[in-house]
Amino acid sequence: MPDHSHRRSFRAARGTISVALVLALSGALFAANARLTRDGDERRPQNLVDLARLEEGRTQRLTDEAVALRAQVATLLDEEARISGLQLPTPDDTERVVSAKAPVTGSGLVIRLDDAPIRGTTANVDADLLVVHQQDIQAVMNALWAGGAEAMTLMGQRVISTSAVRCIGAVLYMHGLRYSPPYTFEVIGDPDRLLAALEQDRVVSRYRDYVDAYGLGWSVSVQDNLELPAYEGPTDLAHARVPEGVEALSTSVQNASHGQTAGSRRNVDEDGA
Repeated sequence: MPDHSHRRSFRAARGTISVALVLALSGALFAANARLTRDGDERRPQNLVDLARLEEGRTQRLTDEAVALRAQVATLLDEEARISGLQLPTPDDTERVVSAKAPVTGSGLVIRLDDAPIRGTTANVDADLLVVHQQDIQAVMNALWAGGAEAMTLMGQRVISTSAVRCIGAVLYMHGLRYSPPYTFEVIGDPDRLLAALEQDRVVSRYRDYVDAYGLGWSVSVQDNLELPAYEGPTDLAHARVPEGVEALSTSVQNASHGQTAGSRRNVDEDGA
């Protein structure tokens, strides 16, 4: 007779092993899913705020990498110039300040713009009138340049000729980073000229009317010892070109280049003789 009890025991054992295997695989699947979900919170943001934060962090990391790489490139170029015998002079202080490649100190102004607080008198006012807009920031920036600003920062970042600001909602974006109000300018220049430029600018005057009417933030103070950092972002130009006949290099660089060319020709003539 067939051993039915042995078969039943075998089936029971096989069923137990199958259940254990399924449970083990399920546990591994749950653990992997939890790990992916945890990591996915960083890789796949669930809303625009998280996406903006993720992109801001990525931009900052890439900026830091670019700064380090530019320093390496500068070192390699200096080494190549030394080996080739072409010794270009170091840019003077004026050139470094104008190009924003040097930190600077001096007297000037600190200007702050801020959104208006929500209170009883503004509860029924159009919200668009209670916030700082892109054109307000641009107006202050343009007025300061017109007033003879020699160096400027906005939210601690050095402003250069290709700097662009744009507002999306109540957030300011510049150089790939985002900022919330209050928006702070630090500018080095003749304080009297800068103040006069702000007073005379029509767009800035219109903003100050809203300061009086709705409580938008506006403060200007004279500072004697401002310290502005150097600009560390990219300066590559994709569309701008120097017109023919216009000298793009400083006199010192041109003289060094001409001297190197003449020296090379003399060496060739001497070798040929």
